Amino acid sequence: MRGKQTVRGMFQSMAVICAAAGVIYLFIPHDEKADPIKAVDYRVELVTAQRAAPYPVLAPEGLADDWKPTSVAYDREEGDAWHLGFLTPDRQYVAVEQSTAASRKYISEVTHEARDTGRTRQVAGRAWQLWEGPKYDALVLRDKGVTTVVTGTATEEQLARMAEALRPAKKAQPA
Repeated sequence: MRGKQTVRGMFQSMAVICAAAGVIYLFIPHDEKADPIKAVDYRVELVTAQRAAPYPVLAPEGLADDWKPTSVAYDREEGDAWHLGFLTPDRQYVAVEQSTAASRKYISEVTHEARDTGRTRQVAGRAWQLWEGPKYDALVLRDKGVTTVVTGTATEEQLARMAEALRPAKKAQPA
């Protein structure tokens, strides 16, 4: 008799738990159509990097609102490395990478082993090197001790659009 009560109690407990879970599911709003990728606000990190970096930190200005910033980082100890990642309107990845680290190794690292094609592309009046790789392609600009890489899965046109939008971060005004 005791065994039947234990089994019956277990089923009663499970019924109560399932009912509670069902009620919670019904009353908590959920939107299956919502974009699971959240945009990040990179302004604080941009100001931090701009103050700490020994080079003009670049960030895009004037990109359409459907370019979504998804990641940001600044690492002073790893060659003053600045990273800003975006998703394009067609959900391709584009990243802006800058560093004072040795350029060959740095470019290979951030592009996931892309190689220099020997070609260049004019963007905003400057000749950017074209790199192609199995995972990411890139536009590379080396200038006065800093390497700037615009890389990702996006098309060459989208990479160029990002490179064209890059501007030095404006200095923070003292309060």
